[in-house]
Amino acid sequence: MTKAEKVSFVIDTLKRLYPQIPIPLDHKDPYTLLIAVLMSAQSTDVKVNQITPLLFEVADNPYDMVKLTVEEIREIIKPVGLSPMKAKGIHGLSHILIDKYNGRVPESIEELEQLPAVGHKTASVVVAQAFNIPAFPVDTHIHRLMYRWGLTTGKNVVQTEKDAKRLFPEHLWNDLHLQIIWYGRQYSPARGWDLEKDIITATIGRKKVIEEWNKGRK
Repeated sequence: MTKAEKVSFVIDTLKRLYPQIPIPLDHKDPYTLLIAVLMSAQSTDVKVNQITPLLFEVADNPYDMVKLTVEEIREIIKPVGLSPMKAKGIHGLSHILIDKYNGRVPESIEELEQLPAVGHKTASVVVAQAFNIPAFPVDTHIHRLMYRWGLTTGKNVVQTEKDAKRLFPEHLWNDLHLQIIWYGRQYSPARGWDLEKDIITATIGRKKVIEEWNKGRK
């Protein structure tokens, strides 16, 4: 199977499995999405979705957020982990949004990356999901699956993102990044992985990956 055929198989399979694609993090606008994505670093979407309603009940916009102290924010978001850094980032970026952008979230990755505690992946998620601008945020699921499928060398997420953008049509990036995440969680997890349930890897997967899985069964 050629690489182009592999790409087509991935697209067709994911479209069949996920014709409607749910957004993992609960939010109501670009600002609440930005805060939710920032909070999701080294945490789970489930945990973030439990905590953000508590935070947004108090402050769901930058103007209300800056009325809180960093410590008050930290007390609310403590269960998601890394709360000191995240609370400082939320407070700091809220000030910048007010001072520089009239309280609005900028629509470019470059401007978002200048905000405190906002990295490339967070910025990419925001432009894709809040503004429908093509991006391909790479998380651990996408990084793992692109390697298992033989579509990237898997050396780092930067290379994985470049390979994904090179291989997949731009108009599908926003859908695919979510579809691959859901597929990774349901069919191709890092732990407890069962190749017999993972139709994509079983069909197009890297030979080395499949051989290692078979060895582990013996």
